[in-house]
Amino acid sequence: MSTNTFSKETELRLNDFFTHSIDPESMAKTIRHVNYLLALGVMRDHEPLHSDKRSLEVCFYWMNELAEILNPYLDVD
Repeated sequence: MSTNTFSKETELRLNDFFTHSIDPESMAKTIRHVNYLLALGVMRDHEPLHSDKRSLEVCFYWMNELAEILNPYLDVD
């Protein structure tokens, strides 16, 4: 786990992104949708996705973590 903090520039750019481009809930929904499509592609054994399966597993994990930060969904009772 990284302990680096965002630079002020990064914070400003993220704030601008989530203020003017997309709201956090929509971004979380988009991340979950993309993860679903990627996982479905791997399960259906699509060769281009299957060739880099380990990298896809790591990306899938971190994208889900980001989605949970933006809009907690899995922890809801």
